[in-house]
Amino acid sequence: MELHNGQIVERIIRRNGHSISELARLTKVNRRSVYNWFNQRHLKPEIIFRIGCVLNYDFSSEFPNLFSKDEFIRQHSPDPMDMLPKMKTAHGNVTDWKDKYIDLLEKYNQLLLVCMENKAS
Repeated sequence: MELHNGQIVERIIRRNGHSISELARLTKVNRRSVYNWFNQRHLKPEIIFRIGCVLNYDFSSEFPNLFSKDEFIRQHSPDPMDMLPKMKTAHGNVTDWKDKYIDLLEKYNQLLLVCMENKAS
């Protein structure tokens, strides 16, 4: 029986607790593309390799005909760029601003709910 590459990749991703949204972000595609990959019987080796690299997972045991162990080991050696601090703006860390924005949106939604309840009564 022939292997279904997309299902194998999906099983590994879910088994290791990776988020589909995070995988999409790291591979710079949308979530729909990730789900499309899971449905492909013959997934391009470049895609499998890219997923393995961003998730730090060695797919050579699942796909020995496509990859050698050395390919993933070389790819996972420390990258000097990874040692740089997270991207900063003139006013702080980008992640901090994103968190503040999300918090503000949640407060705004709560305020809208209160206003709608007051109008209803």
